[in-house]
Amino acid sequence: MDLWLIAQILRKRRMLRGHERWSRRELDQHQATALGTLRGHAMKRSRFYQRFHRGLESKPLGELPVLTKVELMASFDELVVDPDVRRADVERHLAELRGDERYLGRYWVSRTAGSTGHPGIFLVDRDEWSTVIASYARAQEWAGIDAKLTHRTRLAVVSSRVPWHQSARVAASVDSPFVPVRRFDATQPIGEIVAGLNEWQPDNLIVYASMSRLLAEEQLAGRLKISPHAVMCSSEVLTAEAIGRALRAWGSRPFNVYAATETAGVASECARHRLHLYEDLVITEVVDERDRPAPAGTAGAKLLVTVLFSRTQPLIRYEMSDRLVLATSACDCGLPFGLVAAIEGRAEDTLSLPAVRGGTIAIHPNVFHRVLETVQVSEWQVIQDDGGLRILLGHARAVVPAQIVDRVTNELRGAGAIAPPIRVELVDAVPRTALGKAPLVVARRHPTKERS
Repeated sequence: MDLWLIAQILRKRRMLRGHERWSRRELDQHQATALGTLRGHAMKRSRFYQRFHRGLESKPLGELPVLTKVELMASFDELVVDPDVRRADVERHLAELRGDERYLGRYWVSRTAGSTGHPGIFLVDRDEWSTVIASYARAQEWAGIDAKLTHRTRLAVVSSRVPWHQSARVAASVDSPFVPVRRFDATQPIGEIVAGLNEWQPDNLIVYASMSRLLAEEQLAGRLKISPHAVMCSSEVLTAEAIGRALRAWGSRPFNVYAATETAGVASECARHRLHLYEDLVITEVVDERDRPAPAGTAGAKLLVTVLFSRTQPLIRYEMSDRLVLATSACDCGLPFGLVAAIEGRAEDTLSLPAVRGGTIAIHPNVFHRVLETVQVSEWQVIQDDGGLRILLGHARAVVPAQIVDRVTNELRGAGAIAPPIRVELVDAVPRTALGKAPLVVARRHPTKERS
């Protein structure tokens, strides 16, 4: 990490701490000013927005068109404000990336996995990158980890080591004598990860939510022997069972962090474990299928994000498939930011099954959570294929497959669906993606038409 970046991150983190003491009125004023600056910048510098927002300069945010990932990538060269940036060149850079190299010597580039069928590429300059890292530092501070130049804090990150994944890029940037980082690939055999963590003895453990379940099992079995001050979970739905296992294993509740490649941090938990939006950095709109605001207390169909600090690649009302529920209550921790009551996963995690009353019905993963979170297994996964549903149970104990089939069938019927053939398979480990994630539900995808 270079000294300029260190200084910028520390300056940005001090600035963000000041925001955390704002009143709601001050936060609203900041959002309005920052949004105006972003929109003006986009209209002046981006050929795409000059066309996309033409005639809408005086319209409020909620009346601007929605930007899909397909449209962003199709218009990549026009949307990015630097005329030297070309999508084909960026893709070659990503293919050749091995460490913390920067595109054109000045841009950090990250890519999404493309699990929705459309990978996205996102790049930021040094000033934006310092804000990205400062947003993650905020999550750590709220979790009680305050990395300082005068205090050496060891981090362990169990996620992806693919160079273009944002977790790998952030870890490579912050790794220093002050904040040494040991990275572990979530696709490694669990025994290798356990051995490495035992040797490293991290102060802060940052993991995929599914990996927290496995590591908690290893700790409870006595094979993993670490005492982190905080466990932070991200990238996947953090279930009540995963929280309970981490609490039993390490004596404290894990902290949930909601982030994305496009936005960096979007929300994280305060000391009271309430999930606060980073409203000074990202405007989040929880909306229904027709892009109308979803009332607090109800799940949206998707999320629209406006990244207030985005400059190289402005993101205004960018569509993400995550399903969030905004809270109807406030938190007494003193933060001015709004609350998220639940993160229910992505729209792609929802299964489409024949309905009892005809047609099809969308089945939310919570239907499976109610049954499988109570089963004595280290992990589970539901896969929809042409033959029906496969339920994979990792290291199952005292499990009767026929009973699982009956319980899931009853839950599906109660939800209004006709249960397809269901088979239970006892496995040593559930399949993980190339990035090491273990989604709880893997839906069979059908081609869908995206907005153009």
